[in-house]
Amino acid sequence: QVSLVESGGGLVQAGDSLRLSCAASGLTFGNYRMGWFRQAPGKERELVASKRQTTASTYYTDSVKGRFTISGDNAKNIVYLQMNSLKPEDTAVYYCVARLSDGRSDYDYWGQGTQVTVSS
Repeated sequence: QVSLVESGGGLVQAGDSLRLSCAASGLTFGNYRMGWFRQAPGKERELVASKRQTTASTYYTDSVKGRFTISGDNAKNIVYLQMNSLKPEDTAVYYCVARLSDGRSDYDYWGQGTQVTVSS
């Protein structure tokens, strides 16, 4: 059974930093691309960042480039999202996600999400 469990969300002020963590189990990191989606109230889900640790292939949505960094600890099966210079518009529920690294699959596996709230 695949399990993705997020942690690290909270309430911070604009300009602060947070690091989200995703503990993954039931999957082999080498076969998956890991990522982070977010969904703000009234908005569509947005892929924030993704990465395959085996190839160092990364993706960031334009709004977070230069501020967010996705990384992982392969030995521990943990994916991180370091978020710096947070803005109120970053407020959302952040979801850890995973998909097969075949260039065709959707993100089939989702965590329950962790709330990030950035005050001004």
